[in-house]
Amino acid sequence: MNMTRLKTALYALCLLPLALPAAPIADAPFWQDMAVRIGHATELSNAACSRLCIDKENTVYVLTSKGVARVYEGTLALDKSYRPLAGRIAKDIALTPRGDLALQFEEGWISNGLDSSQPPAANPFWAVRQPPPPAQPGMPWKELTCKASVPGGTWFGSTRGAFFVREGVSARYATPAAPGIEPPVTRYYAGHRWLRDDSVRDIAVDHDGHVWILTKTGLNKIEFVRTTMAAKAEWFHRKIRSRNIRYGFTAERRMLVAGDITSSEMIDTDNDGGWTSYYIGALGARYATTHEEPIRQQAWESFAALERLQHIHTNTGFPGRTFERRGFKFSDTDRWRDAPDPGWEWKGHTSSDEICSQTYAHAVMWELVATNAAERARVASNFIPIVDHIIAHDLYLVDVDGKPTLWGRWNPEYVNWFPPTIHDRQLNSAEITGSLQLAFAMTGNPRYREKAYELFSRFGYLTNILNSIKLVAPTPGYVHLGNDMGDEWNHSDDELAFFAYWPLVRFAFTPELRGKFQEVVREHLEIEHTERYPIWNFIAAACGVRKVDAPGSVWTLRGAPLDTIAWRVTNSHRQDVTKLPPNFMHRELRELLPPGERLIARINTQPFILDQGDDTTDFPGDEYLLGYWLGRYVKAISAP
Repeated sequence: MNMTRLKTALYALCLLPLALPAAPIADAPFWQDMAVRIGHATELSNAACSRLCIDKENTVYVLTSKGVARVYEGTLALDKSYRPLAGRIAKDIALTPRGDLALQFEEGWISNGLDSSQPPAANPFWAVRQPPPPAQPGMPWKELTCKASVPGGTWFGSTRGAFFVREGVSARYATPAAPGIEPPVTRYYAGHRWLRDDSVRDIAVDHDGHVWILTKTGLNKIEFVRTTMAAKAEWFHRKIRSRNIRYGFTAERRMLVAGDITSSEMIDTDNDGGWTSYYIGALGARYATTHEEPIRQQAWESFAALERLQHIHTNTGFPGRTFERRGFKFSDTDRWRDAPDPGWEWKGHTSSDEICSQTYAHAVMWELVATNAAERARVASNFIPIVDHIIAHDLYLVDVDGKPTLWGRWNPEYVNWFPPTIHDRQLNSAEITGSLQLAFAMTGNPRYREKAYELFSRFGYLTNILNSIKLVAPTPGYVHLGNDMGDEWNHSDDELAFFAYWPLVRFAFTPELRGKFQEVVREHLEIEHTERYPIWNFIAAACGVRKVDAPGSVWTLRGAPLDTIAWRVTNSHRQDVTKLPPNFMHRELRELLPPGERLIARINTQPFILDQGDDTTDFPGDEYLLGYWLGRYVKAISAP
């Protein structure tokens, strides 16, 4: 490497995250909710459940149409403990003043506690069943069935799920707060993420503070456990390493039986290289923060998958989307090609999504993970062929059929066909500029800088990048190969834009350009601020944007559920949300619901969606890792 290239490389390596003006947010403990699946013995099949009691020993009892059942180590089964009562069908159950279970039969109430020797007539109806309370304005649903008072608020059951209503400033059961962000008054639990069904019959809180919810088809438990963001991040890390790694890719799992993770298998997707790139980003940010060598090695393992995306075929510089052993491909089976190795197939038709995300991953590996010249050369040797391929093919990504892919297009004829009201004009200009800047930083070769400046001066790409994103508006009629490019705000473009900002800003050719690009990021973040999305905020911070929503990001990280299954979530019936008419951004409600009350989705999906989910997909959870570790990297979140 000559001196010019050496200086360029050293300049880029000296890039550091710009600290936020405020002090880091402390990783204070909070209460994490977790659904615990309670097994049901086969003898309770088709049993109707009606009443729930928890006695003084913290034993959980359920009145069913087949008899009184109790929980044994996570399984609900008929209670055969007392032989004189085994097999008898009680009419009701309640607790005595001492907290023992009492059962009502035709002859009266019976208890096996200290007062069991008293005649039934002397035993009062210890726990009078209260009539369902009337619903109050602002509650999610009006048809209430039961309630349970606890310190700090009240739990309510309804015909459409359960919810907690907070009274006062804070409570164990309120949505976790963040500095300056008060939790919502109501916390709502419905759908298969939390319950067997939504027809709630009874609610009780045990002595450990966990909530038991009896529904029409059985018993449910929601535990509340004290944790931190750091502990959650480690949980997601271990979950991914043990459940979602396929050939180095972060993989989704498909459940052959809805909701049953034991029936799941890892599958290929349309963007395995892209999703894995974001996981590499999480590992890179973690290593740059903590310097854990095992984490660095895991980043290299996933980077090897990106390397193989190019080496599995002979189309130089063309990264495939994914690969699989021959005969087992799952997604878009018409886009697969045979590999020279007869045991494998790979998926082509690669889009700008993959190029943008992999550019980000290569930037992270080169800047944050590689520790010596040989490792940086390894990263460069995989990235430079991609850029050279695009330049050699007139700024198109050309597949093995010799044709540009549907979205792999950065040629001025394509880019400048769009008016400034369509985001692709700005986005594609930013993507190719960031890639050229990263290639120049890696090699010091002036051809990459010269190509970028040619696009600036001859074709207006700098102007395209600096155009205000506030100009984006409905512009129907610009149809590209059957796709109307201006009929909606595409949230995949938000995803691509923020990851394109990383090389665009951090590897800018000059400080003057960096300042202009930072303004682009800042303005885009203003559009997205209502999402309280950690990744957008902390990428912006890493790009030097001073005003980011760190509290909102922490609110999202604390509230994120640990369950990564894409359960069907339904909120369109709720009476405590404001529904919006059809709009350009496809936002269906005004309020940002807490993460545990809305869909689990990938990074390219906006959160203002009422109903969505399939019950059959398990996502890795790498979005949490990336958000948390970027927050640590830019010093927005303190170490635990």
